[in-house]
Amino acid sequence: MLHEFPAPPSASLPYAQSAQLFARGCGVFPDGTTRATVERDPIPRYILKGEGAYLIDVDGQRFLDLNNNFTTLIHGHGFSPALDAVARLLRDGTCFSNPTVHEIDLAELLVDRIPAVEQIRFVNTGTEAVMFAIKAARAFTGRPGVARVEGAYHGSYDWAEAGQGGTPSTWGSPDAPVAVPAYAGTPASVADDVVILRFNDAEGARRRIAAAADRLACILLDPMPSRGGLIPPDPDFIAAVVETARNYGILVVCDEVLNLRQSYRGASARYGIEPDLIAAGKIIGGGFPIGAIGGSRRVMSVFDGSAGRAKLAQGGTFSANPVSMVAGRVSMEALTELAFDRLEELGDRLRAALTAAIDRHRTHHVISGAASLFRIHPKRTLPHDYREVYPLPHETASMKEMTRFFRNEGVILPDGAAGCLSTAMSDADIDKITDVFERFLVTTPVSAGEAR
Repeated sequence: MLHEFPAPPSASLPYAQSAQLFARGCGVFPDGTTRATVERDPIPRYILKGEGAYLIDVDGQRFLDLNNNFTTLIHGHGFSPALDAVARLLRDGTCFSNPTVHEIDLAELLVDRIPAVEQIRFVNTGTEAVMFAIKAARAFTGRPGVARVEGAYHGSYDWAEAGQGGTPSTWGSPDAPVAVPAYAGTPASVADDVVILRFNDAEGARRRIAAAADRLACILLDPMPSRGGLIPPDPDFIAAVVETARNYGILVVCDEVLNLRQSYRGASARYGIEPDLIAAGKIIGGGFPIGAIGGSRRVMSVFDGSAGRAKLAQGGTFSANPVSMVAGRVSMEALTELAFDRLEELGDRLRAALTAAIDRHRTHHVISGAASLFRIHPKRTLPHDYREVYPLPHETASMKEMTRFFRNEGVILPDGAAGCLSTAMSDADIDKITDVFERFLVTTPVSAGEAR
């Protein structure tokens, strides 16, 4: 049975083929697609292919891609060196129950590059990487609890996701944030082992960690949470978290699944953090599924089963598969320090240009982000934490209008206006983003509840 859907507000662009595919999808998927993160207005646009910095949808529309599969494709689409390497590999086999040289090659590259990583294990997703990092911390300390920052996204492991989606009606008091369950049916016991910290609240972090220290295995920390607003970390907050953790023998786990792209050596190194464990993913797979847990030899020894049963057994049918390993190695080799410098320059230029446009038109927007990441906030001033980032109804409507405007101008800007750049982008692409944003500011009426 085919479903009929109203024309989207962006109906000035062809969407007939996407509508037909979505109708088919509704027959086999509970909500028409198989990922909760797929954006729709009111239906998703189906993609035919990607070319460098651009996407082409099934209706023939071409878009500059600021999503890059949720920041994964740091080289853009169809990165030739990785594709060529994978093509050569495919005839030799795509997965084995035995190890291959390819997993050693990528592991050596990451160990050499990321200061906190002396040894590493591969999994298939960022969610798995965070999950096994938490399990490793539990195995090492003998404690069950996890402290994490309110609003940050860490995948879909129960103890990692509690507290990531609070709202004003559920998130509790500022002094005692609630570990809001992420899905219906979450066991009540999960909240007993999750302590929520507010980002950039140094004293609150010290107090909350100390109060639960006897049951905390680790503090799960994304140095600049994307879902939390891509807000810069306050050095005092970072120091408070790390110092308090050290005082009580709690491990620091940095989730760099997304933010490893912030520098050649990752986000922890950028912000002066020396974590016990790092969870990685996205860019290290070269466009293929991957996740990794890395850290000191001392902590990573919980995975060691060479002398008997490991404290923590970890495996997976497709973990360290040669396709992901080869694509990841080739892509990471191309991410030289010069490549990161270039991305930093593009990001700095874009953030400055967007800020200049806001100043010229005196609108209530502000820009955050670092390196190749940026976010546009419909706020007067830069938010300090997730609660300040959380949009009011008129702000949500304004951001929907913005992403719709960008799409009609041939640019995919994710809902929430958090975007990322790729090495495939040019100065002209940065100019295009800036021009579209400025025209949005000029042509879009001020919404109710907002004044220029």
